Amino acid sequence: MTAAPGVVHEVEELAVEGLRWLTGVARETAGGGLAWATRPSDDSLNPSLYSGTAGIVPVLLEAWRYFDDDSYADAALRAARSIADSVDGMDGDSLYFGRTGMALVLRAVHEELGDAAAGTAADRALRLVRARFDGTRWSDLFELLGGNAGIGLGALLSGDPELAVLAVEPYLRTAEQTPAGVHWPHRTGVEARLHHISHGTLGIVLALARVGDATGRPDLLELALAGAADVVARDEAGPEGFLVRHSTPQYRPELIEPFSYGWCHGPAGDAEVFRLLRDITADPSWAALADRCWHTVTHSGLPQRLRPGFWDNNGRCCGTAGVLALACDRIAEQQDAYDFAHVLVTDLTARATRDSEGARWSNVEHRATPADLEPCTGWAMGNAGIVGELLRFALLHGHGFGPGFGPGFGPGFG
Repeated sequence: MTAAPGVVHEVEELAVEGLRWLTGVARETAGGGLAWATRPSDDSLNPSLYSGTAGIVPVLLEAWRYFDDDSYADAALRAARSIADSVDGMDGDSLYFGRTGMALVLRAVHEELGDAAAGTAADRALRLVRARFDGTRWSDLFELLGGNAGIGLGALLSGDPELAVLAVEPYLRTAEQTPAGVHWPHRTGVEARLHHISHGTLGIVLALARVGDATGRPDLLELALAGAADVVARDEAGPEGFLVRHSTPQYRPELIEPFSYGWCHGPAGDAEVFRLLRDITADPSWAALADRCWHTVTHSGLPQRLRPGFWDNNGRCCGTAGVLALACDRIAEQQDAYDFAHVLVTDLTARATRDSEGARWSNVEHRATPADLEPCTGWAMGNAGIVGELLRFALLHGHGFGPGFGPGFGPGFG
């Protein structure tokens, strides 16, 4: 099954409107750069990958390739200029919130568009990251988004395998034994152990597996498998499904529900890790686990907002666009997710605000008044992450291509 040409055209139009809103809220910086705040009303600019300028550059590059429109490449070059100018003053070194993510995007601009200045800035950013390592960690966070795992993965994808190994080796000596495997604290001073990709065990597993496989370190891969085994043993939805609690004991129970279904703390992200382990080990049990994750996601009721707090986010990290990323992975690999991908795209289309400024999406916080939040710009919760997945959906349906740059610089990034 493939989408009718009219459906692809409608998705392309929505993506163009989302890009128009994004470029319309960009701010010029010194030297002709472009930068974004997390929300248009924010005073300060944000250069990060998670919610700022660095996370917007990949979708600009995706749009440049998809539409063959050099205006998107020009915007990416100008954005890279502002990111480069922010490297020295950035407070943090992580992948999603700091210099490593900025370096990764700068490296991509260098390689995609031939911008030597971006490559030089990427090198400078990684030198600063290396210099700030204390021998074990960079900050209180010790996971994928804000800690060692993300720095290791980002360094590997940026062409610095030595820094990647330096970042993930501390997990060898800090792993805590469990009845089924190992896990780690996600930050200092917290009793709860988180299990999923963004802040938990599976994010560390992802980095250990990628770095171990790429650098010929079987000890890192063995540790990754032990971490994955701990999470698999916590499943509460077998044998057809797969669902693991957010954390044990529950972290911040007054704010966080015990189960989620998205990329960050649910089976949509778990499946990404299991697919990676499938590819590295050639063990079919990981493919079966990924299929079980898909079963749980597609039978959960999302993207319907069944109750306050169940499915209030459209974005790539915690919401519908992140589930669409998994659907697109499955379309590219095994052609079995067209119907559910259409459900997700239809929902994103219905929830978009569209006017003369373009298209954008508001997430919901049911405990706040008003509940509709201001639209965000970036990868995690905003337009960039959503538009990137819409373009990938259109690409797969219109041309049958495999995974592109938009979902995260290739498999295993997120």
